[in-house]
Amino acid sequence: MERIKFIDRMVQGKVSRRDMMKQAAAFGVGATILPRMTAAAELLTCLEWGGYDDASFFQPFVDKYGAQPNFSIFSGEEEALAKVLAGFAADVMHPCNYSVARFVNAGVAKPIDTARLSHWNDIFPVLKDAEGVLMNGDIVMAPADWGNSSIAYRPDLVEPDFLENPSWSIFYDDRYKGKVSMLDDALVIFIGLMVEGKSYDEIYNMRGDELRAAGEKWGNKALDTVRFLWTDATTLQQAMASGEIVACYAWNDLIANLQAEGVPVAYANPKEGLFTWFCGLTLLNTGEGDEAAAYDFIDAWLAPETGKALIEGSGYGHANMKSFEIADPAAVAAMGLSDPIKMMETSIVFRTPDDASQEDQNRVWEELKAMHL
Repeated sequence: MERIKFIDRMVQGKVSRRDMMKQAAAFGVGATILPRMTAAAELLTCLEWGGYDDASFFQPFVDKYGAQPNFSIFSGEEEALAKVLAGFAADVMHPCNYSVARFVNAGVAKPIDTARLSHWNDIFPVLKDAEGVLMNGDIVMAPADWGNSSIAYRPDLVEPDFLENPSWSIFYDDRYKGKVSMLDDALVIFIGLMVEGKSYDEIYNMRGDELRAAGEKWGNKALDTVRFLWTDATTLQQAMASGEIVACYAWNDLIANLQAEGVPVAYANPKEGLFTWFCGLTLLNTGEGDEAAAYDFIDAWLAPETGKALIEGSGYGHANMKSFEIADPAAVAAMGLSDPIKMMETSIVFRTPDDASQEDQNRVWEELKAMHL
């Protein structure tokens, strides 16, 4: 599942990590090591999304050690995994629920001792045993940030029938040819299958001939319809603001950013369902840093004050229940996060394809795009 902007963090005062990592990749600096600040950086090396290297997301760690750890910015989990497998020594990784298994199966992740995390008891129970958090009886990711993936749209520019009955079908509708933008991801194929009536849970692990047939139908249709596939959220935001596109696949932060600019924009609850993702911190066994510092960094990310900064700055949710008690109620209500437990239970939570399926999905998607060049 991109994300990401430039390091100046000017939008809302905090750029989302998704915006940052894509912009970093565009400038050719993805997965580069940021300058070390002090001896604290020697204690710990973290593989992180761009934008999440801001101290507001781990302030208790900075307070204890006097500086931030060493960061290596990546533009996607597969890139981060490849770097670790190539020998890069990292202590902590920030994967999402659908990708943690890739690190566990590769033998580079290790279990987390939750007794060493002071905020663990305040994590939403629905997250503690979710897929991607608990594997083979071990906690392998401490859930931290979460949000939605849905359709951002311009109410002043879409057709009336979409306003009455929002649907993912807008990305395959000839009436919107050249007016919509989709994420550059094989998920495009699966959303098409959902439009035809299949449930996400029965198709997320698809591969082989069945996957290729679905790609021929839905992947090609979307590629013919979209104005562009997006990887850079800054470009996406500009296209929505100007009216170049009228709808796009988006995360919560795009809505917050555009509303702050005064752009008429809304976030759909499609009839096929909207997605929820959550990410967190995983311990790696490849690092050379201090394990106690790694636990302090994870615990800092789980602090309610970190959640407050995340909710107010990006419109994303946080795993700590107390975050919602101290965050600005207006920020919570604006993004529909006042009842996160209900949202987690009623939305479509991204699943974890097995390794062979994930690799086949990546391959099929790249083949489809190559045919449209």
